[in-house]
Amino acid sequence: MPATRSKDLVAQADGLVGRGIEWLTVSHHRRRLSRVGWASALDPAAEPWAAGEPRPRAGNSVRVMVDGGQALAAMTTEIRAARSHIHVTGWHLNPAFALTNEDPPAVLRALLAEAAKGVRVRVLLWAGAPIPLFRPSRKDMRRVQRDLSQGNGIECALDARERPMHCHHDKTIVIDDRVAFVGGIDLTDLGGDRLDLPDHPTRDGIGWHDAAVRIEGPAVEDVANHFRQRWQATTAQELAAPEAQRPAGDIEIQVVRTIPDGMYRAMPRGEFRILEAYVAALRSASKFIYLENQFLWSPEILAILRMKLRNPPSDSFRLVVLLPARANNGADDTRGQLGTLIEADAGGQRLLACTLVAPGGQAGRPVYVHAKIGIVDDRWLTVGSANLNEHSLFNDTEVNVVARDEGLVRDTRERLWAEHLDVPRAAVAGEPTEVIDTLWKPTVQQQADRRARGEAPSHRLTTLPGLSKRSGLILGPLQGLTVDA
Repeated sequence: MPATRSKDLVAQADGLVGRGIEWLTVSHHRRRLSRVGWASALDPAAEPWAAGEPRPRAGNSVRVMVDGGQALAAMTTEIRAARSHIHVTGWHLNPAFALTNEDPPAVLRALLAEAAKGVRVRVLLWAGAPIPLFRPSRKDMRRVQRDLSQGNGIECALDARERPMHCHHDKTIVIDDRVAFVGGIDLTDLGGDRLDLPDHPTRDGIGWHDAAVRIEGPAVEDVANHFRQRWQATTAQELAAPEAQRPAGDIEIQVVRTIPDGMYRAMPRGEFRILEAYVAALRSASKFIYLENQFLWSPEILAILRMKLRNPPSDSFRLVVLLPARANNGADDTRGQLGTLIEADAGGQRLLACTLVAPGGQAGRPVYVHAKIGIVDDRWLTVGSANLNEHSLFNDTEVNVVARDEGLVRDTRERLWAEHLDVPRAAVAGEPTEVIDTLWKPTVQQQADRRARGEAPSHRLTTLPGLSKRSGLILGPLQGLTVDA
C-alpha cells in the first residue's frame, strides 16, 4: 500500500475514533449536569448573562491588566494599603516570588508578613497532587505552607478537596472587601516567571503573557464570598459575611465560577456558570471570536467553533485563537482539536491560530500564553482563571469575570491587539475583521515564511507551528474522556 494512502487511512481512522470518543465525553457531561440540575449550562437561555446567583452587578470600576508587570505591581500597591484583611486563593504560590522589579523587589512572603502585622492575612492554596509524579505534589505544597507562614502572622490553608486528577485553579485576591483581583496570574515562578512586560523582552527564561482584572464596587462582594465559602469548608473557621460596597464606577459585570458537584457540602450541586457564559456568548457571535487561552480542547466549545466555521454568520466572520507554542501539558490534545477546526474551515480562511515569541536567536524565545481571555463581537468579554478544557469547565475550581460594556471590551481588545501586533492603538481601532485580514494575517504569514526559510523571527506574533488536519484528532477527545470519566 502506498505511504500516502496508508497515512490517509490512519488519519480517517483517527478522526472516526476521535469523534466517537468526543460523543461519549459530551454525553457523559450532559448526563452529569442533568443529574445535578445544571443541564442549562449546555443549553443556556438566550439572555445576556448567566442565570442564577450571583447576578450581574452594576456600578463597578474595572481595569483589565495585561501581563504581570502591570498586574503584580497593582496587587503589591493594594496589599500595602490593606486596613482590615487580605484574602488570597491560588493554585500554587512561591514565598520567594518577586512581584516587582524594584530595588529591592517586593518579595511575596515579606510583603504579606509585613501586612500581617496589622491585618488578617489568609491564603488558601491547592493541597497539591496526591500522586507525586505530578507537580506541585502534596509534599511541595506542605513546604510552601511552612515557608510562607512560619514565624509570622500569615494563615495558610491547603484545600485537598479535589476530584481525581484535578485541582483548585482559581486565582483571586480580595483586600478589605474593597478591591478584588481575578485572573490567570499565579504568584509563583513554577513553570515560568509571571513578571513580564507587554513588549516581552528577550530574557533567559520563558516569556509569559497573562491577564487579570482589578475590581472595585459591588461585585467585589461576590469574589469575597467565593473565598469565604472555600475557606470555611477547608478550615471550619467561620468568617464574617463580606461588606457590601458602594458603586465605584459605571460598569456592570458578573462573577462566574466552576465549582464541581459533590466537592463542598454548602454547594452539593456545584456551579458551572463559566461553561454557561462561554456557550451562550460563542453561540451568539456574528462578527468575530477572539480567544487567548492555555488550552483549547473542550469538545463542547470546539463544537460551537466548528459550527461557526462551517456555517459562518457572515462572509467576514473570523475566529482568532492565541495559544502557547508548547503547552505545559495537553499540547498534542490542543493541536488535535485545532485540526478539527481546520477541517471545519475547509479553506475558508476564517480561522487563524497564532502564538507569541520573543525575537532573538535563530528560533526566538517562546512567550507562554497563559491568559484566559474571550472576546466576542466587541460586546462580550471574559477574563479569569478558566482554560477551555474539561478541567476548568467541569472539574477544577475557577473564577472568571464577564463584562458586556462595549467600551471596556473594545478597549481591552485594542490594547491586546496593539501589543501583539506591535502597532499603535489607532492601527487596530477599525473594524475588527478588517484588522484581522490586513494586519494579523500578513504578519503571521510573513513569520511563517521566515520560519520555512530557516530565518529567525522578526516579530512577536507568528502562526502556531505544527498544525494540520492530521495532527492527532483523537487526542483531545481522549483526554477529555480520561480526565472526567
